[in-house]
Amino acid sequence: MTHRHMRELAAFPRFAILGLVLFTVPAALSGQSWNATSQQESPDGHINPTRTTESHTEIDGRAVDKTTVETLGPDGRYVPYSETEKETLRVNDTTTRNVERTFGLDTDGNRTLIQETQEESRRMSDGEEKITRTDSRPDANGSLQVVRRELEDSKPVGTGVRVTNTTVLTPDVNGSLSPAVETEQRETKDSDGTVRSTKSTLLPDGNGGWKLAEVREGITKQDGSSTSTEQSVMRPDSNGRLSLVERTVEKQIQASGEKHNSTETYSTNVPGQAGDDSLQLVQRATMVQRTNSNGAQSTTRQAEQPNPGDPNGGLQVTQETIDIVRPESGTANESLIVLAPNANGSLGQVWVDIGKTSNPAALQVDTKPPNKSQ
Repeated sequence: MTHRHMRELAAFPRFAILGLVLFTVPAALSGQSWNATSQQESPDGHINPTRTTESHTEIDGRAVDKTTVETLGPDGRYVPYSETEKETLRVNDTTTRNVERTFGLDTDGNRTLIQETQEESRRMSDGEEKITRTDSRPDANGSLQVVRRELEDSKPVGTGVRVTNTTVLTPDVNGSLSPAVETEQRETKDSDGTVRSTKSTLLPDGNGGWKLAEVREGITKQDGSSTSTEQSVMRPDSNGRLSLVERTVEKQIQASGEKHNSTETYSTNVPGQAGDDSLQLVQRATMVQRTNSNGAQSTTRQAEQPNPGDPNGGLQVTQETIDIVRPESGTANESLIVLAPNANGSLGQVWVDIGKTSNPAALQVDTKPPNKSQ
C-alpha cells in the first residue's frame, strides 16, 4: 500500500481502505531509490492498527518495490500480515516487463504466495503498443494456475485517432482459457485539444457469438485553466435498444495555487427508490488541493450520496478525507485522516494514517505562482 494509492482511493468506504494492504502502485523507472513508513489506526480502537513499510530500489534499469504490512497481535506486538513485491525490468528500448507477487505471512514471517501478476508491454515504431497481463494463483497443490489473462492492442489509425482493443480470457468449464469480455475504444483528439472517446463492451451470447453489453461515450474539453469531462453510459433495455443509464460530469479548475475538482454522477439506479428510467443525482465527489509557499500541500476530499432510508433528503456527506504532505530536508511527513458520519450525523475520525517517505513524487510539489491568465 503506497501513500499515493491510499490518497487516490480514500473516498471509498473504510472497509475498502483496509483492503489496500494487498496492493501496490507501479513505480516509474526514475533512477532513484526511496523508503517510506506509516502507521494506520482508528481513533476509537474498533479497527486493528497496522504498520506499513515500503521500499523502492533501482539498479541498471531494474526496479524493485516492496511493501510489508504488519498488524497488531494479541500480545500488543506487531506481527507480519502481508507482503507485496514488484519487479519492473526494462528489457530494451521498446519492452518493459513487470512481475508482482502478493504473499500472506504467518506470525513467524513465513510467506505463502496468494497471487502472481505478470505484465509485458511492447511499443512499436509506428506507435502501436501491445500489453499482456496474466494473473495466476496457486491451486490446492501449490502449483500456479492462470485465472485471468488480458490482451491489449492500442494503435493509431489516423491523425489524432487511436483505437484500443482488449480481450479478457478466463478458464472455461474444461479449464482452457476462453474469451469472456471484449472491448473496443476509439479516442479522437481534435485540433483544439478536445478529446472524444467511445468504448463498446461485448459479452458472449451463449451461442458462440457476441452481444453488445455497454457503450460509454465521453468528451473532454480544455478552456484555459479549467477542464470539463462528460461521460454517458448506455446499456440495452428489455427490447435490446440502447438506453441511457448513467451520466458523469467532472470539472477541474486550477487557479491561484489551488486545484478544485468536482464530479457528479447521475443514474437511473437510485438507492431506496424504484427505477423509473430517469437520471437522478446519486453521487457527488469534490476535491480541493492547496499548496503554500513552504511546499506543504493539503488535499481535502468529500463524498456525498443519498440516504436509502430518506429518498427525499438529498445528498449527504458519507466520507471526508484530509491529506497533508509536508516536505522536510529530503523527506516528507504525510498524514491522512478519514472522517465519516457517526450516530448523530456529525463527522468523526474513523481512520488515521501517519508516516514519513523519501519518495521523490511526494517531495516534488509545485510552488510556482499561477500565470496571470489563471
